[in-house]
Amino acid sequence: MYPMAPLVRTVLNTAARAAPGPAGRLAFHLFVRPLGRAALRPAERDLFAAARTGRIRVRGKEAVTYAWGDGRRPVLLVHGWSSRASRLAAFAGELLARGYSPVTFDVPGHGAAPGRASNILEYRDVIRELHERHGGFDAVLAHSFGVLASLFALRDGLRADRFVGLGGVGSFDLLTDGFRQGLGVDERVILRMREHVERHLAPDEPGVWDRFGADRAPAALDGPALFFHDEGDDMVPLAHARLLARIHGDRARLVITRGLGHRRILTDPAVVAEAVAFLTGGEPPADARPATPVDAGAA
Repeated sequence: MYPMAPLVRTVLNTAARAAPGPAGRLAFHLFVRPLGRAALRPAERDLFAAARTGRIRVRGKEAVTYAWGDGRRPVLLVHGWSSRASRLAAFAGELLARGYSPVTFDVPGHGAAPGRASNILEYRDVIRELHERHGGFDAVLAHSFGVLASLFALRDGLRADRFVGLGGVGSFDLLTDGFRQGLGVDERVILRMREHVERHLAPDEPGVWDRFGADRAPAALDGPALFFHDEGDDMVPLAHARLLARIHGDRARLVITRGLGHRRILTDPAVVAEAVAFLTGGEPPADARPATPVDAGAA
C-alpha cells in the first residue's frame, strides 16, 4: 500500500479529469520511486570491494558502475527494481572465475547510486553507455524488472550473443496494473502518465510506451535465451516466464524451479551453475540442474 493512498487516489482521479498534465507528472513521480533501498550484504562485500567502480550520468542523474576482469568477454548483469547490482554477486563471481569480465551497475536511486527514483528509460541509457564503453557484450543476465529493461535495450541497439532472465517481468502492464490497484486510481490516471512519458521524457521516440513491454515488441535476440522462474514467485507470476519463452520461440528455453521464490533464485547454486554454463557456452554439472526444462513451444 502506498503512503496516504486515499488522499493520493482522490487527487489523481480528480486531476486526471481536470488537469491532465499535472496528474500525469504526479503519477509518474510516484510510479518511479523504488519501495526502498537495498543494503549491501556481508556475502557481497568482498567481491564488490574488488570491483573497478565508475559513474555514468543519465538524464541528469548518476548511476554507479562495477567491472571486474581484464575486459575480454564482457557479460552485463542487470538488477531488478528496488534492488542493487550486488544481488547478482554469485553470477559475477562465477563468471570472473571462468575468465569473463562481469559488468554491472546500480541504477539511480538504487544501491550506491544517489537519487530517489529511476525508470526504464534510464536503465536503457545506462546499458547503452556501458555497451559503448565495453565494445558490446558476450551475454546479458538480468533479474525481474531488469529483464524487461534489458529486452527494451535489446530492441534499441544493444547486442548480445546470449541472454538469461531470472524471475523476469515480460509485460509492462504488470507494473502499471499493480500501481493502479495499489492506489485504487482510474485507468485514466495511467493514460495521463503515459502522455507525460511520451511528451516530456521521450518526445523524439513516438510510441515508446508500447515498446516497454516484451509482449508488445519482442526483442530481436541475436542468440539463444534461457529463462528461469520459480513456480511460487510472489512478485512476478509464472505466466510472465511462459510469455517470454513463447515470444522468443525456438531460441528460448524455460526452467521452472520450486521453493526459491523471487529472490533466492539469485543465490541458488544449481541455478547459478546452469545460468553461468549457458552464458559461457558450456554445460553445467549433471547434478546441478535445478529443474526439468519446459519446452518453450508449450510454455
